[in-house]
Amino acid sequence: MAAILIENNYGKQAVRLVTVRRFPDRHELKDVTVGIRFEGDFAAAYTDGDNGGVLPTDTMKNTVYALAAGHPFDDIEDFGLLLTDHFLTHNPRASRVQVDLAEHPWEPIETCRTAFYQPGGERRTAQVTRDREGVKVVSGLENLVVMKTAKSAFEGFPRDRYTMLPETSDRLLATAVRATWRYSRPDVAFGLWHQVRRVLLESFAEHDSRSVQHTLHAMGEAVVRTLDVEEIHLSMPNRHHIPVDLRPFGLENRNEIFVATPEPYGLIEGTVRRG
Repeated sequence: MAAILIENNYGKQAVRLVTVRRFPDRHELKDVTVGIRFEGDFAAAYTDGDNGGVLPTDTMKNTVYALAAGHPFDDIEDFGLLLTDHFLTHNPRASRVQVDLAEHPWEPIETCRTAFYQPGGERRTAQVTRDREGVKVVSGLENLVVMKTAKSAFEGFPRDRYTMLPETSDRLLATAVRATWRYSRPDVAFGLWHQVRRVLLESFAEHDSRSVQHTLHAMGEAVVRTLDVEEIHLSMPNRHHIPVDLRPFGLENRNEIFVATPEPYGLIEGTVRRG
């Protein structure tokens, strides 16, 4: 019995694109996931193994970064129009190109125009333990997602034959903060958690970071120094954003085009207590 290929499509999914537009008074951040799908005359690739008309999906990914570098955009619809026009123009076998875009919003932290937090997904937490001797309350928050596009470096670390990471004085620093803390007195109003969150955000934004460890300590220190908090534990995974090498395409990356890599990631933790 003969078999007939009645439908086919192919493409690249989950292309992570982060762009930074740097103005004298502020930075503008775009965080987008792009999916690309080609439909057209590709049956020979399936039935005969003929790749003569198959644009590699890796090329699709690279095109996203290259076009983003040359064409800064305000709205994802404009970027989708640019991508579909490019792909359809340069790939005669394609009869239809679909690009799906999802923007992950970031809001500027009020005190700083080069640091941001991501609304939605954040949770407030509490743990209450009571025994015959008394009660213990641990307050907290988790998934407070923040990013800074200035005042972040990582230099001077030891190197061995397996070290590939370049030193940098200007990188993106992003993390999802998980914090738990104990108040310094039992009669504190628990609404103080709003102030803890504010201090964490402001100290993250304003700190001249030499590493995630450096900023973690500065954030914890700011909380215990200014608020009725005895001790705070911070867990800060390093959400890496890697500059895309655009040189193979004849383009310069002016520290503006990045790929977000969720795994693997560094995990930095520490506890700061009043001295």
